[in-house]
Amino acid sequence: MWRMSAKNDNHGRALLAILPYLWPHGEWGLKARVVLALAFLIAGRAANVLVPIAYARAVDALTPREGMGLVVAVPIALVIGYGLLRLTAAALNELRNAVFAKVQARAGRRVALEVFRHLHALSMRFHMDRSTGGLSRVIERGTRGIATALNFLLFNIIPTIIEILLVATILWWMFAISFALTVLVTIGAYVAFTLLFTNWRLAFRRAMNDTDQEANTKAVDSLLNYETVKYFNNEAHEARRYDESLSRYETAYARSEVSLNALNAGQALIMSVGLTVVMLLAGRGIVGGTMTVGDFVMVNSYLIQLYLPLNFLGFAYREIKQGLTDMEAMFNLLDVPQEIADAPGAKPLAVTAGAIAYRDVRFAYRPDREILKGVSFDVPPGKMLAIVGPTGAGKSTISRLLFRFYDTTGGAVLVDGQDVRDVTQDSLRRAVGVVPQDTVLFNDTIRYNIAYGRPGATDEEVEHAARLAQVHDFVLKLPEGYRTRVGERGLKLSGGEKQRVAIARTILKDPRILILDEATSALDTRTEQEIQAALRDVSRGRTTLVIAHRLSTVVEADEIIVLEDGRIAERGTHGALIARDGLYAEMWRRQSEAVAAAEAAAVAQAQAEFGSRLSARAAEEMTK
Repeated sequence: MWRMSAKNDNHGRALLAILPYLWPHGEWGLKARVVLALAFLIAGRAANVLVPIAYARAVDALTPREGMGLVVAVPIALVIGYGLLRLTAAALNELRNAVFAKVQARAGRRVALEVFRHLHALSMRFHMDRSTGGLSRVIERGTRGIATALNFLLFNIIPTIIEILLVATILWWMFAISFALTVLVTIGAYVAFTLLFTNWRLAFRRAMNDTDQEANTKAVDSLLNYETVKYFNNEAHEARRYDESLSRYETAYARSEVSLNALNAGQALIMSVGLTVVMLLAGRGIVGGTMTVGDFVMVNSYLIQLYLPLNFLGFAYREIKQGLTDMEAMFNLLDVPQEIADAPGAKPLAVTAGAIAYRDVRFAYRPDREILKGVSFDVPPGKMLAIVGPTGAGKSTISRLLFRFYDTTGGAVLVDGQDVRDVTQDSLRRAVGVVPQDTVLFNDTIRYNIAYGRPGATDEEVEHAARLAQVHDFVLKLPEGYRTRVGERGLKLSGGEKQRVAIARTILKDPRILILDEATSALDTRTEQEIQAALRDVSRGRTTLVIAHRLSTVVEADEIIVLEDGRIAERGTHGALIARDGLYAEMWRRQSEAVAAAEAAAVAQAQAEFGSRLSARAAEEMTK
């Protein structure tokens, strides 16, 4: 498909971009609808142009003259013909809309789907830099813009232009060139004024849209972070930020509406002057005997008939231009290059044993800040490698490179000897399962969220995965069982419950390689132990990469790597690293002391509560 430059604000090119969707390759049914809609369009305009002529002849037939009693049937036939022409014109217009509706809807659907797929194909870097609320608004407006632009352009502007030319020709042929010139000059002045004025006021419309998008983005972002807002008692702050955006929208909206009123007044002035001049010409023709009363009515009807669609020209032009602007913004998303793309001729990953190897891997999110500085290690098939280290050492970056959210800036990541950059992303990600620290669930049922690991899985397979993740019994206790909806981002479930659902989802996916990215760091000790038991079952027989903050969760790993400042500082088993008494041992002592202090505090609190209850009971006994 033809692509547009994101830097080129050319609405004509936006219109060209939609044409392939209106004439889809190989779909003859839709092409036939386009041809039929055009036929109805032409026939409808022709019928519409004949209506004033039939009206004029009926008026002439009803004009008193000698022998009128002998021609009573004539005006009746003309009136009936006039009514049939109006009915035919209206019916053809409705048929045109009905036939073209499917073409228009299909075009919007295909464009939206292509943009949606492209957004999913873009890198994590793009999505971290963009606002989800803003993106959804761009797609929504772009899809609506397609329908708006096509409706006004194909069924308002173009038919009106055709009708203007036909009316000018008829008036020239039937009367004099002065009538045709007056109509053309009036319409030309009307159109020029409308376009120039509308172009001027588009700045207000753009400001209105920008402030609307800003307000929507803030609203979506605030509602997505509902818990954070509550934690910090910032409802008033969020309402104030939202109201500030709404205030800017209010100002932009008022300016847009006032300028619209001025536009409408100018249009009415031009049309009134034109209509007056045409009526004066027609009146002079009647006085001179070259025109009849019916001709006077016909000229008046033609101009009024043209005025009705032209009355919406400013609105139509503005909507078309806005629709094209919205389409352009949506098509510009398609111009965003895929930072992570399959190499030409990339083949599916051939997973045999599931061995992982990092060879002198270097990576930087920004050129001036390198995160990984030559990291090398191997994870043998079926073994578990744990990566620990202080915050910011690059632990999670290692997992993102394996899943190919980013590409290395140096070195290579290998799976069974194959560079992940040389295989298709689809096959790589099918082979890798991830249980993340921050589990985000869809606002759907528990069954849907577990089955997301392998859409199409049977109920028995979903429940088997839930049993292995130790979440099945919990689900059965819920009133609606697996049909229970988890809420926005899974907020109706606790942290441990969400993690179990995430584990069940990964079990259902059945990957050969497993990444546990701090999967239990946000849980309490008891829940963590339960989740760890489930994770041990999941990782058994799989090549597992564990990113951990709590060292107690990695003591059973076959090898532990300690990262510091993007480099491997230490490596070995838990026992060997403790014996070395280096960075890992120091981290272990600190965490052990913190856990001991937390346990002592918990015991002290429990004793205090127990003592308080005893004292209260003793006081109660004394009172009795």
